Amino acid sequence: MAEPTAQAAPPSQTPARAPLSGNLRGIIAMCLAVGCFSVMDALLKTLSGSYPAMQVASMRGLAALPLVALYVLWRGEVRGLLKVRWPLHLLRGAINITMLALFAFALRELGLAEAYTLFFIAPLLITALSTVVLGEKVRGAHWIAIVLGLVGVVVALRPSQEAMLSVGALAVLGAAAGYAISAIAGRLLTRTDSSASLVFWTTAMLALGATALALPQWKVLDASHWPLVAAMGVSGFLGQLAITEAFRHGQASVVAPFEYTALAWGMGLDWVLWQAVPGASTLIGGAIIIGSGLYLVRTERNTQQQAVLPP
Repeated sequence: MAEPTAQAAPPSQTPARAPLSGNLRGIIAMCLAVGCFSVMDALLKTLSGSYPAMQVASMRGLAALPLVALYVLWRGEVRGLLKVRWPLHLLRGAINITMLALFAFALRELGLAEAYTLFFIAPLLITALSTVVLGEKVRGAHWIAIVLGLVGVVVALRPSQEAMLSVGALAVLGAAAGYAISAIAGRLLTRTDSSASLVFWTTAMLALGATALALPQWKVLDASHWPLVAAMGVSGFLGQLAITEAFRHGQASVVAPFEYTALAWGMGLDWVLWQAVPGASTLIGGAIIIGSGLYLVRTERNTQQQAVLPP
């Protein structure tokens, strides 16, 4: 979807306030998506201690699928589900199954600090791929925000060197690469396919594919875990909606750095749910991440305002 083009105001009038640009809408949607996925990650880690990684991926897809089906019916886009670019959808489906299984396995082997630090290589990969695959122009401000955000993550999480050189670390890196490729493929699909079709097929392929692979080692779900699975389905569904809209409206290189806001969401969840107060390094790292995000938002706003000024 092309971004709205701004028209210059007549010389005799004061220029009107610019509408929210595609990139800024994408940034807001990405922040919401990261919040939902942060909740989902905590639930994934909890469940991965009791069930195989592929079964956890399957339960995430199965729990969200009824919500996605209702969403498609509400949007009245059932007929449009078959008019899609199947090769890209199938590619994303296979990548998402592998990515989620790798991440669930990694969360069983690593702490959240180490897993997040390694996974946050994804914004760099997305930005690099966006220049090659999507032909997006990546300004220096985008690279600065990404690098500053990554520095903030390392400062805040202080990952263990031993954990960074392990099988779990390799699994996270594989998941990050898969996420980056899936994000770029999703951005390509938003040019032709509806948001409803993207969310539906992403969830349906995850549910069906991961379930088929998980069946040989399937473990009976404990009754006390049903609420966790339901919450994982809701948070995954809402996150999928938000991230689809993020990459539909915003450039991949612009919205990707806001993956780093997961640290802020994590700190908030720790404080609200477990009354855990972050240490000094976490606060310093969080400040760096927030600063990089504000810098990028300000850059985008300045660019938008320049676009609507009269020549």
